[in-house]
Amino acid sequence: MEATLSKLGEDASFSQRIDAMHRRDRVCLTAFVVVLWCTLLFALFTVWPYIATPAIAVILTVACGLVLLFNTAAIVAMLRHYEEDKHFIYSLDLKHLDEMRPQSR
Repeated sequence: MEATLSKLGEDASFSQRIDAMHRRDRVCLTAFVVVLWCTLLFALFTVWPYIATPAIAVILTVACGLVLLFNTAAIVAMLRHYEEDKHFIYSLDLKHLDEMRPQSR
């Protein structure tokens, strides 16, 4: 009986660790997307006064928009995939981290 309760406690702790890793990855990826948008928009608006040809301005704007769109969509898709398979993905990471912990001491 005690072994079963201990196993349930370990499973709950493991699930909490998985949720914490997933939450941290979500925060980091969201911050990355925000920094990406700020960086590209800053670069676009910084060089805008130096663009002499309207066609180049259109090309640059479209290219910037496509980069932002595709990168944001890829990260959103990755986050959805992580949400669906987080126990598989993060349990492998945690298993390896737990195995390496005694070796590092």
